[in-house]
Amino acid sequence: MGEIIGYARVSSAGQAYDLQAARLEGAGASKVFAEKKSGLDNDRPVLDSCLQYLREGDTLIITKLDRLARSTSHLHGIVEGLIKKGVGFKVLDDPTLDTTTRTGKLVFGILASIAEFETALRKERQMEGIAKAKAEGRVGGRPKLVTDETVAEIARLRHEGLSIRQVAAQIGFSKATVQKILTA
Repeated sequence: MGEIIGYARVSSAGQAYDLQAARLEGAGASKVFAEKKSGLDNDRPVLDSCLQYLREGDTLIITKLDRLARSTSHLHGIVEGLIKKGVGFKVLDDPTLDTTTRTGKLVFGILASIAEFETALRKERQMEGIAKAKAEGRVGGRPKLVTDETVAEIARLRHEGLSIRQVAAQIGFSKATVQKILTA
């Protein structure tokens, strides 16, 4: 039998993960990885370390789903990686999410199907939005700020003797943008 490893996360510096860690240890975790990072943050080094630490036969436990993943598809990716490594997964606040049992595996399979469905719907809506924008003559991206008129205005102001800093302040661009325009 492998180790039970816990993962705890809070979103901000003002919060504490002590309660999560205590619950995880109470559930048998011999080691708890804990970090203060937003769940939306793609860079979570402690989570990465935790996932690398896990070995075949281990079980990863968390208190709530939102402590681990940003979305259903993100959760699916993490748990799929755990399953490939032979690592179990349990959620203390939701006992149906336990890949060490047949029922838990079934529930996870359903969640995975929902994640796949959500991804397909999102992609379909995105493609519809792009098609509609093209039909209306719009193209993606932000509107272009550097126009022929602004280039001419920058050249005129510079010719009048204004410094690059003064030109940038008057036009509302950064000094670097003004310099790039002048050297182009």
